Amino acid sequence: MAQDVPHDRSGQYKQIESGLLPGEQIIAVYDAVGTGTGFIGLTDRRVIVQDSSFVGKRVALTSVPYSKITSVSVVSDRSWTGGFFSSGTIAIHVGTQTYEMQFRGDEKTHHVHDVILHYITAS
Repeated sequence: MAQDVPHDRSGQYKQIESGLLPGEQIIAVYDAVGTGTGFIGLTDRRVIVQDSSFVGKRVALTSVPYSKITSVSVVSDRSWTGGFFSSGTIAIHVGTQTYEMQFRGDEKTHHVHDVILHYITAS
């Protein structure tokens, strides 16, 4: 249920929910700030990125299975252990493609990083 899942906007949550595979569970849906990417959805099977960077104001929902992610990075204006920063950026590397998303607040940034890291390092 949406109230049990961390999310910023109910419309974004509903978009992710409408495309779930049988048995797939949503972990979180976070709004991104800045240009290019609208939001990220994390499920127990994949990362779903709304990419608004297409020519002609087109938008894509891109699904990336955790098995295809080669690395995840936290890019911030302070060190990982260096206290509060008002926003943080996640970089998700998939082959030669990198998806970057900036979030409001370090809690969301760290949550996205930790979920992706958990799934790409699980044996």
